[in-house]
Amino acid sequence: NSSSLPKIKQQTFDEIYGEPENFLEIEIRDPQTHGYGRGMFTDYEIVCRTNIPAFKKKTSSVRRRYSDFESFKIALQNESSRVVIPSLPPKIYLNKNKFNDFEIEKRRQGLEKFLSIVAGHPLLQTSNSKILTSFIQDDRWEKNKWFY
Repeated sequence: NSSSLPKIKQQTFDEIYGEPENFLEIEIRDPQTHGYGRGMFTDYEIVCRTNIPAFKKKTSSVRRRYSDFESFKIALQNESSRVVIPSLPPKIYLNKNKFNDFEIEKRRQGLEKFLSIVAGHPLLQTSNSKILTSFIQDDRWEKNKWFY
C-alpha cells in the first residue's frame, strides 16, 4: 500500500541553491605593505559577506594591520570570559623576514583562520558583540574605544 509512505516534497531552486538561513563568509586578502624602514607595516583587507542580524552590513570591506588584531583579541577576552579566544599567528621578530611574501601569506592565512573561528562563534554573534561587528565592518576601528 503506497498510501503509508510519506509524501516527498520537491525542493525549490531557491531552497537548494539560495542563501542559507544564516551564513557568514570571512576572507582576508590583498596584503599591502606601507612605509619605510622602522615605520613599515602590512595591512590586510577583511571582506565579510553575511546575513546574520548582528552585523549591520550584508557586505563589507575594511583594512586592518596585525596590531589591530592584537588589540581586538584583548578586547574580546575582556568582553567575554565564557568564550575561549584562539591564538593569533605569532609575531615575526626578524625584520628582514617580516615583509617577505612567504611570511606575509603565512600570516594572512593565520589571521583568516583566527577571524573565521571568532566571527563564527555563536556566543559572540548572539551576545551582540559590538567589538566583533565593529572590527569586521567599521571603516575606522578605534582600538582604544574598547578598553575601559
